[in-house]
Amino acid sequence: MIVKALGPVLAAALFPGTPAPPTDLHECATATTRCDGTIEVPLNWDNPSSERISVAFTFIPAKDADGTVAANRGGPQPALPEIPVIQQTLGPVLDQKNLLVMDPRGMGKSSPLLCPGADPFKPATIAACAKSVGPRGAYFTADQASHDLDAVRRALGLGKMSYFGNSYGTLYAQAYAARYPKSLDAIFLDSSMVIGRDGYAEQEFDARLDYLDLICGRSKACDALPGKASGIWTRLVDRLRKQPDPEVTLHQALTLREPAEAVVGRENVAAAHAYLNGDPAPLRRLARLTPKTIPPFNPPWLAGHVAFRCGDGSFPFDRLASAAERQAQAERYYERERPMAPYQPTDVFPTEAVASQEWCVNWPTPRHSPPRPPGQVLPDIPVLVVAGDFDLNRPAEVARSLRVFPNATVIRIPFGIHAQSLFPSPMGECVRGMLRTFLTTKRVVDQKCTGENYRAVGAFPQKLTDVAPHPSRKLSTGQRRILAATFATAADATARRNPHAFYSFGRPNEPGLRGGQVTFGQGITLDSVRFVRDLRVSGPIKLTPDGHATATLRAETGGRTHEVTLTWTAFSTRPSLSGTFDGVPFA
Repeated sequence: MIVKALGPVLAAALFPGTPAPPTDLHECATATTRCDGTIEVPLNWDNPSSERISVAFTFIPAKDADGTVAANRGGPQPALPEIPVIQQTLGPVLDQKNLLVMDPRGMGKSSPLLCPGADPFKPATIAACAKSVGPRGAYFTADQASHDLDAVRRALGLGKMSYFGNSYGTLYAQAYAARYPKSLDAIFLDSSMVIGRDGYAEQEFDARLDYLDLICGRSKACDALPGKASGIWTRLVDRLRKQPDPEVTLHQALTLREPAEAVVGRENVAAAHAYLNGDPAPLRRLARLTPKTIPPFNPPWLAGHVAFRCGDGSFPFDRLASAAERQAQAERYYERERPMAPYQPTDVFPTEAVASQEWCVNWPTPRHSPPRPPGQVLPDIPVLVVAGDFDLNRPAEVARSLRVFPNATVIRIPFGIHAQSLFPSPMGECVRGMLRTFLTTKRVVDQKCTGENYRAVGAFPQKLTDVAPHPSRKLSTGQRRILAATFATAADATARRNPHAFYSFGRPNEPGLRGGQVTFGQGITLDSVRFVRDLRVSGPIKLTPDGHATATLRAETGGRTHEVTLTWTAFSTRPSLSGTFDGVPFA
C-alpha cells in the first residue's frame, strides 16, 4: 500500500530494487478465456531507467476462481510451450484456480538471447556467445525473473498465488519467495534444486553410484553378487577404459548407471557383473537403448539457458576470475576431487574435457545475483516438496536446503525419479494426486507414492544348469529347472513393458537376450526366445495395465517340448507365480 501511494518513481528511489507497480492493468486482467500477453520490464530491476525488455506470459482464468497457480516445469527453457503438460499435471486444480505461466526472460517469447551455432560441448562457441551477448547477459537470472513474474501478477490485478515448480522451476519458486513472501500462499516443489549457504544453486556433477547400492540392497538376488554394487560398476568403468568396447562406450556406461529407467535399474548391476565375468550380452543389450555419444544440445534458447545456469549457480571456480583462471581452477578441482569418479571428464569429452563439463568457465558472471539471498526471511506458508531416491539431488540434501521455509514438508518417494509429477506412470499419477490436493486445500496428504515395483536381478544364467530350480514338489529337478528358466524368459520380456520404463516403450520388437525375437503389440509374443542358450521359448503373454500376466508357452530343450502355463504379477516386489508344467499344476 505504501509503494502504491508513493508512486512508481518515488517508490523506486526510496526502495532500491523494489519494482514499481504498473499504472494500468493489462487487458488480460479481464479475460474470461486464455489470454496471451506481454509487458515491458527493465533489464535491470535495480535501475528502473535501464533498457526495456519484453516478457511474455499466458493467463488462463478459471470460472469463479478462488486463486491462481503460477507454474514453471523447469529447464531453464521456454515455459509457454509446456502449458499443455502443466495443464495435464494440474488437472482439476484448474477448475478452481487461474493458471499463470511466464516465459523466463531471454527465452521463448521473452526477449530471447540468440547465439546461432553455440554448442556447450564446444567451449569456444560459448565464449563467442558470451561476447556477443555482452554485459546484458548478467541480468538473465532468477532474481531478475522473480521481479518479472511479480510485475505480471500486478499487471493482472492478482492477489496471492500458489507456485508449482519442477526442476529449475523450483529455483524460480525459491527466488520469488525470497523477494515476494507476501505474494504467495503455498508452494509445491518437485525435484528441487539445492541452494548452498552462499545463496547459489549447487550444480556439481555427481556420478551417484549410491543409486546402485540402494537398488541392489533391496534385492536378495542382486545383493548376493560379490562386492558392493558401486564397486562392481567401478570395475566395469575401469575395464571399459582399459579395453574399449565399440558396443558399450563409456558414455553409455555413464547413462546406464542411472536406474530411473525401470528396465535399466532392474538389470544394470547384474549386467555389469556378467560383463566382468565374460558374458557381455546383457550389458550390450542395455547399451542398445542409449546413444553411444552425447547427443547435440543446441536449442535456439541455448544462450538464455546458459545465462541462467551460470548466473544462478555455484561452481568449482571463482565467479569473478577470468576465463583462463576459471579453467585452471576447474582443472585442479577435477584432478584433486574427482567429483565424477569413477568417471573422468575425458571419458565423455575427448577434447577440452573440463570446459565441456563446466559450461560456465567461458561465461562471465560479474554480478552478485544469488537466487535465494543468504539470511533472507522466507514465508511461513505451506510448502510441500517431493524428492525421489533417483533424482539429481538426494532427498536428505533437499530437506536440508529447504529448512529455510518454516512450514516445509519434504516427502521422499522411494525409487522416485526426476520430474516425477510430470511422468505418465502410476507413480506420477500418485504424486499428481498429492500435488492437486495440496494446491486445492493447502493440506499435506502423504499418499505413500513409490516407484519401486521390481527387484533387481542377480547373476544372468547362460545355460539351464545355471538356473536355480523352481521349488515345486510335484516335479523332478530337471523339470523344475526348465520351469524356472521358462519363467525367467517370460519375466525378462514383460520387464520391457514396465510402466516405469521409457527407453523400451514404443519398440515394436527386439531380439531375445541370446536369440529369438520378442514382439510387442496388444500382448507380447515370444518366438524361439533364448534367455539361456539351451532353452527356446515361444508363445503369447497377455499383460494387463496393472501387471497381471498370463502366458501359454512352449519350452524346447534337448529335443523335447514342454507345455507351460504361467500366471504371475509382473510388476511387483513380491511376484506370485502359479501355472502348469506339462499339465502338472504348481504354485
